[in-house]
Amino acid sequence: MKTWTKTLLIFALLLGAATLFYFKIYLPKISYETASAKIGSLHVSVFGIGNVDARDIYPITAQSGGKLSSILTDEGKWVKKGDLLATIDPVDLPSLLDETRASRQKAQFESVASKNELKTLQSQKEMIELTFKRYEKLYAQKYISKAEYDKADTDLKGINAQIAGNLAHNSASEMEIQKASSSLEGLQTKLSRLHIIAPIDGYVLSKDAQVAQNISPTQSIVTIVDPKTVWVKTFIDEKISSKIVLGQSAKITLRSQPNKEFDAKVVRISALSDAITQEREVAVAFINLPIPFYIHEQAEVRIETEILNNVTLLDESLVAYLNKESGVWIEKDSKAHFLKLIILAHSDKKVACKEEIKNQILVPDAIKKPLVEGMRIHL
Repeated sequence: MKTWTKTLLIFALLLGAATLFYFKIYLPKISYETASAKIGSLHVSVFGIGNVDARDIYPITAQSGGKLSSILTDEGKWVKKGDLLATIDPVDLPSLLDETRASRQKAQFESVASKNELKTLQSQKEMIELTFKRYEKLYAQKYISKAEYDKADTDLKGINAQIAGNLAHNSASEMEIQKASSSLEGLQTKLSRLHIIAPIDGYVLSKDAQVAQNISPTQSIVTIVDPKTVWVKTFIDEKISSKIVLGQSAKITLRSQPNKEFDAKVVRISALSDAITQEREVAVAFINLPIPFYIHEQAEVRIETEILNNVTLLDESLVAYLNKESGVWIEKDSKAHFLKLIILAHSDKKVACKEEIKNQILVPDAIKKPLVEGMRIHL
């Protein structure tokens, strides 16, 4: 009796252990989660990382050197075209300008006086010419003496000499006016160059000099960016860059705003590839520029290269490889079967393929029994 009891007890323990092994170890090892494929459209895109930059960045310099007397803007400020950005100490230019204006005005007064005098002399000449012509006739008829005739002739020559002198003086006055005007224009040009004006509507990236600092004509005072030309320069692997063309839609994600995508488009593709990294530079411009923006900020770029319609879509994690061929593991008659696929494209962790997949797709799991062709599985 004790022997039978012992046997039954051992049998029960073995049965319990087998049952426990089956349900707790074997069955979980061959039980797989499943997923389904669906028919749809895949927006195929390429991905790149770059930095915010701009096509047009202007280091604003002065045309003349000197000491900065004021800087009227600062980093992070918006400016309008024509705004005064900075001024340079004019030193003695204003006093020279006043002197030149005075010289020109004096020459203008002299010219006016000379012209008025000319009118008087010309009126006198008319009277003297009439007198001379009358005396000339009288002298020819022997009614007056030669002395009287000579005096009339001398008066006429004298008035002509005065008129000639007046005309020369008037010409000299006009030349003096012209010279003073040229000098005045030159001084005004020099003075205007001491006012640094914004050439565009823009955003001040940096202030590169300080008030009271002596600067040269080539030294930057402030740096301005044209906001209409802000873009992201990204680098795309040569293997996938051939699908990128100008005007393609894109999305930009800034490092400072990781949960937001900005609409963009491809505006430039570099004609040169990097021989070392084997990448091509692509510039992607914002459709609506985020305010504020930061030059050199890191950004991610996703460029849409094509749209595949009526294709089979599945998660990228479901794709497996067997003998270097891509495909998925599917359930067929409670067994695992490897279905080969022709992958058309990858995008956003999705895969598009031509084949329609009607069976349930087995989700690979590293902690479960490795899938092999024909193995029994449990769903």
